[in-house]
Amino acid sequence: MDEELQAQGIRGLLHRPESWNGDAIALTHGAGSNSHTPLLVGLANALSDRGYLVLRYDLPFRVERPKGGPFPGVGVRDRQGIVLAMTVLRSMTRGHIIAGGHSYGGRQTTMAAAEHAGIADALLLLAYPLRPPKRPDQIRTAHFPQLRTPSLFVHGTSDPFGSVAEVREALELIPARTDLLAVEGTGHDLKRAADLSAEIVTRLRALL
Repeated sequence: MDEELQAQGIRGLLHRPESWNGDAIALTHGAGSNSHTPLLVGLANALSDRGYLVLRYDLPFRVERPKGGPFPGVGVRDRQGIVLAMTVLRSMTRGHIIAGGHSYGGRQTTMAAAEHAGIADALLLLAYPLRPPKRPDQIRTAHFPQLRTPSLFVHGTSDPFGSVAEVREALELIPARTDLLAVEGTGHDLKRAADLSAEIVTRLRALL
């Protein structure tokens, strides 16, 4: 059963499983989309079918602007929104809490976890934007040494925002358990992510 959630400043949708395993996952979107993007809808449904309570939610910048990417400097507010979403999930269960996000949403999730240790028990990063396309000098890993939350990175082998090899090298900066699930022939949109829900669940459980 799905239900809208607008309490406590969060705009999103809760996917309630028929048989709940006690754990919860939050999923948020990239810079050019929202919580209704097919990637998040498909993955949320698949994870709910596997027993997870899933919150699919919009970042603050998207609540304020229905279209367009985030303006420079809004990351702080978006990270506050991530912390708030995780706090709401914590109030719903005593099980494990997993914070997830696609692209920009995943990057802000890692930064929020680095700034606020303990907001989640694990992270699910979908197509982490390691660097802008064709700009290998602009690596977005300055906060990785402060990230102490177990993290699963799901990355397409054709992603222009960083190769699998680059992501694998970057994970060595994180002082926590990490895993990398490479998706053959997939780009930044990770269209096949929902089909990989069983593998994603298996790898997340191994990190917890």
